[in-house]
Amino acid sequence: MAPDSGCGHPNQERLNRSVNTLIHTFVEAWQYTLAHFAEFQTALREHLLLVTVSMLVGIVVCVPLGIWTARSKRIATAALNLVNTLRVIPSLAILFLLIPYLGLSASAALIALIVLALPPILINTDAAFRGISPAILEAARGMGMKPRQILFQIEFPLAAPVILTGVRIAAVEVIASATLAAFVGSGGLGIYITRGFALYDYAILFVGAVPVALLTLFSEGIISTAQKMIQYPQ
Repeated sequence: MAPDSGCGHPNQERLNRSVNTLIHTFVEAWQYTLAHFAEFQTALREHLLLVTVSMLVGIVVCVPLGIWTARSKRIATAALNLVNTLRVIPSLAILFLLIPYLGLSASAALIALIVLALPPILINTDAAFRGISPAILEAARGMGMKPRQILFQIEFPLAAPVILTGVRIAAVEVIASATLAAFVGSGGLGIYITRGFALYDYAILFVGAVPVALLTLFSEGIISTAQKMIQYPQ
């Protein structure tokens, strides 16, 4: 029995050390946040602004465009091929390609995030409107409904859950990728991640990484809840 207990003891000690180290890092991160709270508030505000603007632009551009592509094969081929091409280009690469033209500015970070937000919203909007049964639309026309009425009273309610799936995917990607704004001096929570890496200080890194993770989970939860609330019973 003695050898067995001896084998398990070092593993338990390693686990305890790891847990203690993690707790200590979180405590240091919290203390660092309190000591630099004004800077943290500014970084959080900049991060949320970048995410909000890029998501709004993505929705305003891609929802109408997705409706158009669902109705036109020629437009769908061009638009969907373009966004599928954009999907394979890393956001950091887009950011560095924009620097020679826009410099180290918030505009470069914003455009890179908008490009990131476009594909999931457009693809899901197109799929949502294509997936509506023609029989439903025919029945609506048979009742004398006008095209605008069919769009807003029939098609949008049916398509909304799928559109929100695209918005949720885009939001998660944009929140995480907004940390790249720190590379062009545009602030955001990414400043703590880059600072933490530069100083080899995990506590500072956590000051940026943990809020980004929490924002991602919060946005996904809110959008998923809205999606379930408007989901039509099958």
